[in-house]
Amino acid sequence: MGANEKSTGAREELHGDDASFPCSLAHAPGAQAVSAPMQLIRDIHESCRAAGRPAVSFEFFPPKTDEGDRNLMEKTLPALLALKPDYCSMTYGAGGSTRDKTIGMVDRIQREHGLTAMMHLTCVNATRAELGEVLADAKKRGIMNILALRGDPPGGTGEWIATEGGFQYSSQLVAFIRELGGYCIGTAGFPEGHIAQKAGGLADWDFLVGKIQAGADFVITQLFFDNEDFFRFHDYVVKKVGRPVTIIPGMLPILSGKQTKKFTAMCGSRLPAPFVARLDALGDDDAAVIEYGIEYCTRQCEALLKFGVPGLHFYALNKPHSTSAVVRNLGLAR
Repeated sequence: MGANEKSTGAREELHGDDASFPCSLAHAPGAQAVSAPMQLIRDIHESCRAAGRPAVSFEFFPPKTDEGDRNLMEKTLPALLALKPDYCSMTYGAGGSTRDKTIGMVDRIQREHGLTAMMHLTCVNATRAELGEVLADAKKRGIMNILALRGDPPGGTGEWIATEGGFQYSSQLVAFIRELGGYCIGTAGFPEGHIAQKAGGLADWDFLVGKIQAGADFVITQLFFDNEDFFRFHDYVVKKVGRPVTIIPGMLPILSGKQTKKFTAMCGSRLPAPFVARLDALGDDDAAVIEYGIEYCTRQCEALLKFGVPGLHFYALNKPHSTSAVVRNLGLAR
């Protein structure tokens, strides 16, 4: 069973800006292409390892409004670019609902800001031929970094049913992209096991091993709040693969207690008891929750860096404050 994007819908639910999009940023015939592809993310991580530092990256999602577009492109992105990140990613939207918007915004980030950007790609509502067309369009625009995911069922709920002529598992999508050649492929990992995986965490981790063997270059994890879950997951996967694997933890500095509980219930992440107790004590004081989120995420990241992770991927929720604060606390703003 491949990883889906349940976390994408949940992260957008937390922010509340996850629906349709204006056509102004969608792909149109004759759209301007970059003169050359940006760096491959596997090469970025290799360069960071050689420099003795972790890679820092951010995830965004396509806003649903023109105002959301402006806030992301004119406020959030410039604020985070001041930290000199190594790359960013753009989600596909819950249920694969923002395909054109995603590729358009990735293209725009690379052209206007010179930052390597990765597009999410799912199997939802797409045949093999259609996915090939999307990837060909991406290549024309110099978009060579792809996060390959199965995706949620259309609408985000219900039983997953593959599109006729498409793929059932994300490992098949990984293998397809690898056959095309030239792309750098990321995939999703779940330290606590995927919420839809009924056979348990180890079975889910074995599916991840299959995706790596199918050609994935690196793994970005679902968010988690207990590092021990990540450590067990990491060591199991690396041992099973039998060679070093670039596994990048996905980090979320929380913004709201109630929304965080709802969000983690949707994506299957566990909240440690002391963490929940602190959120309950802070109640509806969102300013205090934000500061606690920054503190907790900073401590998590410090322990992960000590463990030796190759980078940190922040779920920025299209807001710069908390992520910027954590990166600066860690001394990773270059």
